[in-house]
Amino acid sequence: MPYPETLKEKPKCIFFTDFDGTITLKDNNLGFGEKLRKQGNLDTLEGKVTFRDSFQEMINSIKTPFPECIRLLCENIKLDPGFSDFYMWSREAKVPVIVLSSGMTPIIRGLLVHLIGPEANDIEIVCNEVVDRPGMTKEQEGGWNIRFHDDSGFGHDKSLTIRPYAKHIAEHPEEGKPILFYAGDGVSDLSAARETDLLFAKKGHDLITYCEREGIPFTVFEDWKSILTQTKDI
Repeated sequence: MPYPETLKEKPKCIFFTDFDGTITLKDNNLGFGEKLRKQGNLDTLEGKVTFRDSFQEMINSIKTPFPECIRLLCENIKLDPGFSDFYMWSREAKVPVIVLSSGMTPIIRGLLVHLIGPEANDIEIVCNEVVDRPGMTKEQEGGWNIRFHDDSGFGHDKSLTIRPYAKHIAEHPEEGKPILFYAGDGVSDLSAARETDLLFAKKGHDLITYCEREGIPFTVFEDWKSILTQTKDI
């Protein structure tokens, strides 16, 4: 349920979250692999390159047809063991869960449904899209490309989705004040780090490095079991 319909239900809180490495145990590392992706993330963190350019370089290295990519990811990507319980609780508690990702909709939707079940079709996803390369199709080797969500250096500036919620809440105090949460792990989450009431940052990952450097408050999490416990307490 997209903005502003989400707020019409008067939820007590709204939970925004990254996908790769946050809901899942690891980033997917398609294309040039884990080592080069980590270097790209480090370069982004140090301001040497934009996340958009680093991610595009990774996408350009993938020659596998798109349907085969989805099949490989479904076979290899694992869900954080606590996320299913968190999501089932969120449905019962009427807490909207909104995935803000620098990945691509068909991959994320396919993985969520594969890993959780048909209930995952109700999760709102805001991210990039997949397009055919000129003169080719997604079914061909090297035939697909990413279409970024916006023109920012992130490719997907996640603050652009969160800020309308915060603005509406500030302008309509009579409607109540839902708590805004965000959970993330890496450099694709930097644009969201300052935007919510409470930020969960994954232990041992780049988002913590960034928040410590910039003085941004955060709560460390190791898995979604701890997020569920803390969210329930709040």
